[in-house]
Amino acid sequence: MNKDAVFLRQAKTDDIGALEQLLNCCYRETAGWTNEADLVSGIRITPDELASTIANPTHYLFVYPKTTTGERDGEETGEMLGCIAVDMKVDADANKSAYIGMFAVHPELQGQGVGHEVLQAAETFAERHLQSSTGVSDKSINEKPARLTMSILSHRPELLAYYQRRGYELNGNKMPFPNDGNNGEPKRQDLELLELEKIVSE
Repeated sequence: MNKDAVFLRQAKTDDIGALEQLLNCCYRETAGWTNEADLVSGIRITPDELASTIANPTHYLFVYPKTTTGERDGEETGEMLGCIAVDMKVDADANKSAYIGMFAVHPELQGQGVGHEVLQAAETFAERHLQSSTGVSDKSINEKPARLTMSILSHRPELLAYYQRRGYELNGNKMPFPNDGNNGEPKRQDLELLELEKIVSE
């Protein structure tokens, strides 16, 4: 696997089936080191959720499609090797952030630097988007720092360590895993979602 050949494009509705398969495989099956199979059962995402994400103008869902040559100019096979989402958020206090989610790399490619490239591309996109929308390049404007945020399951120390190496830190925000059946069923009562953040501009 040549990690330098990794490329992303924005997801389309035609990608929904392949994305559903990739995300449910990466999160709910036992293959790969990023799965949550020991903590959550059931599906990770539905076609309707993916369609809503793709249609949302503030939510950018990127995919890494498999091609016949392994390069950008090859013909796509219809399979997905990776994906990542960037959701632009502005709260009531005008704090601007980008939430990183739906991050997945096919289990056969994990540990080969593909995830690093996918996450780096999403972070670069998010940072540029936040800078252009906040005016942080103009130092005369007293803007609050822009942040990248994400959530991970508790009881995943190896995943926390991975993101900490990438500059993310726990910010103290957490919530119980939503037990509504829409994104799987927790296998333990104390399961929580922990929020991580990284400041990308001061």
